[in-house]
Amino acid sequence: MSALFNFHSFLTVVLLVICTCTYLKLQFPSTLVQKTGFRGFFWKASRIGERLSPWVAAGCFTMGVSIIFF
Repeated sequence: MSALFNFHSFLTVVLLVICTCTYLKLQFPSTLVQKTGFRGFFWKASRIGERLSPWVAAGCFTMGVSIIFF
């Protein structure tokens, strides 16, 4: 089953994309400088990770616990 059809998998993929983009932007700032087009999606995901980091961290923790126990 694709991650698009399973809500739990979709949330996992979205959190992983946000965390990965944020990490890449912090390690290699020149990779995510384009704000439009296809790369703009990843720039926006990294901005979400930077600005909402406590909420993203709580979401990652909650998702990790739900994957382990459910």
